Amino acid sequence: MTTLKTSLTDAVGIAASKAGLQLLATTEGKDFHGNPTAVFELAPTADSSRTLRLELSDQFDFNKPDLLPAMTAHLAEETKRLRNPRPDAYVTLEGLPVSFRKFQWPFHRSTSGSDTYIVHGEIHLEDGSPSPLHARISASMTVTFAEIVPAAEQPYAETFVYNAVRKTLDMGQLELVKSGNRQPVPLTTRYYSRWQKKFIFTETDDTARLEYLLLKTYWLSGVLGANQPIWIADPRDAQYLNTSEQELLRMAADEAGQGLLALDGEYASATPLLLGRADEFRARLDQALAITKPTFNESMRAGEANM
Repeated sequence: MTTLKTSLTDAVGIAASKAGLQLLATTEGKDFHGNPTAVFELAPTADSSRTLRLELSDQFDFNKPDLLPAMTAHLAEETKRLRNPRPDAYVTLEGLPVSFRKFQWPFHRSTSGSDTYIVHGEIHLEDGSPSPLHARISASMTVTFAEIVPAAEQPYAETFVYNAVRKTLDMGQLELVKSGNRQPVPLTTRYYSRWQKKFIFTETDDTARLEYLLLKTYWLSGVLGANQPIWIADPRDAQYLNTSEQELLRMAADEAGQGLLALDGEYASATPLLLGRADEFRARLDQALAITKPTFNESMRAGEANM
C-alpha cells in the first residue's frame, strides 16, 4: 500500500494526538466512484493493538472553525470507544446486538439519477455465535438533509448514520438475512429538529433507557466481551435515546446499586446477577429478529386472493 504524506495527514496527526491517539499508517483508498481517499489507521497511544480506521476525501480540509471541533470530538469519542472489547458493536432498543462493518466513506452522489448522497456498509448479528445473519446497507441522504451536515465525511456523519440504521431496525424495516441485496436506510429531515438543532431518533423515558443499558451491558460486556467493561456514557447512544451522557451515567449508577452492573467511572461491566437474566435477553433478541422479518398475506400466498 502506498504511504501518503500530505497536509491532510499532518492535520489528522495533530488532531489524533490531542485525542490521545497515534497515527500508525496512512494509505491511499478509493471512494465509490474511484476518486482517491486517504485512509488513516489510528490507535490509542497506550495500546497500539486496538486500531481505528478513518477514511476521508483526500482533499478534505477540516482545519476550519466550523469543522475542527467536530473532528476533535469524534476522535476523542473514538478513543474512549476503543476501550470496549468490541468497539464495532452496538445494541438496538428492541434488543438486537449488531456490529457495523465495511462502511465506504465518504458519501457519494447517487448513480440512479436521484438527487441523493449514498454511503454503503454492512451490519451483522452479534449474538455470541458465528451467525450468518446480516444486512447490506445503502443509507441515503437527501439534498435537504445534507444541508444540515457540516461535511459528508465519516467524522461528521457516522453517528447519525449508525443511529438511523438502529432506528430502521427497531421499526422492522431492515431484514437480517444470510445473503441479499442492499437495503435502504433513508436519512431525512424527520430525524432532525431545526428548532432544537439536534438529531432526534426516538423518544425514550427512564424505563426504556434503563432497559437499554442492561441490554447493552449484557451483550457487549457479558456475551461479547467476557465481562470486560464497556463505555456506558457513549454520546452515540445518548443521541439514539434522545438523552444525555450524564443521564446515562446516573441510570447506570442506579443499576449498579441494584447489583446489575459493576460501574467504574464511565465504564460498566456485567455482574453475575445480570448474566442470570440471559433467558430474558435471548427472548428479547428473538422478538426483535421477528420484527425484522417480512410478513405476508397468507390468503395471497395460497393463491386465494384476486390480484
